Amino acid sequence: MGKTIAEKIFASHLVDEPFAGTKVVRLDVVMCHEITTPIAIDDLIARGKDRVFDTGKIKAVIDHVTPSKDSKTATQAKILRDWARRHGIKDFFDVGANGVCHALFPEKGFIRPGYTVIMGDSHTCTHGAFGAFAAGVGTTDLEVGILKGVCAFREPKTIRININGTLSKGVYAKDVILFVIGQLGVNGATDRVIEFRGPVVEAMSMESRMTLCNMAIEAGGTSGICMPDAVTVDYLWPFINSDYPTKEAALKAFKEWSSDPDAVYDRVVDIDVTKLTPVVTYGYKPDLVKPVTEMAGTPVDQVYLGSCTNGRLEDLRVAAAILKGRKIAPTVRAILSPATPQIYREAMHEGLIDIFMEAGFCVTNPTCGACLGMSNGVLADGEVCASTTNRNFMGRMGKGGMVHLMSPATSAATAIEGMIADPRKYL
Repeated sequence: MGKTIAEKIFASHLVDEPFAGTKVVRLDVVMCHEITTPIAIDDLIARGKDRVFDTGKIKAVIDHVTPSKDSKTATQAKILRDWARRHGIKDFFDVGANGVCHALFPEKGFIRPGYTVIMGDSHTCTHGAFGAFAAGVGTTDLEVGILKGVCAFREPKTIRININGTLSKGVYAKDVILFVIGQLGVNGATDRVIEFRGPVVEAMSMESRMTLCNMAIEAGGTSGICMPDAVTVDYLWPFINSDYPTKEAALKAFKEWSSDPDAVYDRVVDIDVTKLTPVVTYGYKPDLVKPVTEMAGTPVDQVYLGSCTNGRLEDLRVAAAILKGRKIAPTVRAILSPATPQIYREAMHEGLIDIFMEAGFCVTNPTCGACLGMSNGVLADGEVCASTTNRNFMGRMGKGGMVHLMSPATSAATAIEGMIADPRKYL
């Protein structure tokens, strides 16, 4: 009987199975940021275990509130900063070099097909786009990962989502994943890996695949995952060209990390997106999804473009194409946060930042801040935000605020009209 990619990764990394169904796996990468890791650091210090298992496999960044907005967040940053320096963690990204973790770390080439990756952050599932098993974990698991380089999981079953058809004009990866979540429900993939397959996924860029996998957690998934292919090789080639003589050789090696044709799945779901139109969320759960035409005309106070979901260069290009030569509505404020310094710099070189600023956007440094209601775009009670982020829970971007999730294209159209708008009229 064949295996899924997740089963192959677990089998190749298995260290122990102390209880039936509980797998202790070796970790390739442990990621850290300043919100969840300081708690683990302080506890390790208190236990007399201020050590790290491998300085080269730990990646750390200050990204959720940057620069620090008050003494509390400055202290969180200081704990992480001092720890990284104390242990000689070379892949530590401080203010100025930092970006949103799930955009920065792939951009640096830290993820490979077949890797196991953890972080104290639920959207760690983003990295499954590379054919890796990547999962968010709690403080105790993060501590063990930092100290021993292992993590215990119940080996998850896999739901295969075949995304068939072709995407029509104005429909992007964000629309696809919102639609998938709407079909599965917020608990539909609990304790499952969501394996994204089909011609639509194969045609996507790595940036779009990361958008898909990023929001697997919003359906309850432990991880999202895509099969590594030539697109993966092209993205990683600057980092792996000394490991393989040719791209063809790399592709052959990466194909090891693909599900077998006779792999057994918990569920197989076929979705044809040919007739899919742009969608947005309503209410306070990410599975509450409607076509944008049903939400058009809903007033918004703020438009936010950024985050680990849609703050990449591909996203900025899509939005800028709509905004070029246009102004945002006088009733809204619009914020752009490119996800990494490299994205910011490339957007400047392409003239995209000028387009955003001429349209009336406030352009901020790379940060997670507004997405979780901590800084750089927090909502007031009763305000509404059209956002390219990944969560629309009550109060997510500020107490009493409402968030409508949408693609960069839809957010750009919404900024122009001051109300939720169909982007297709601007394309």
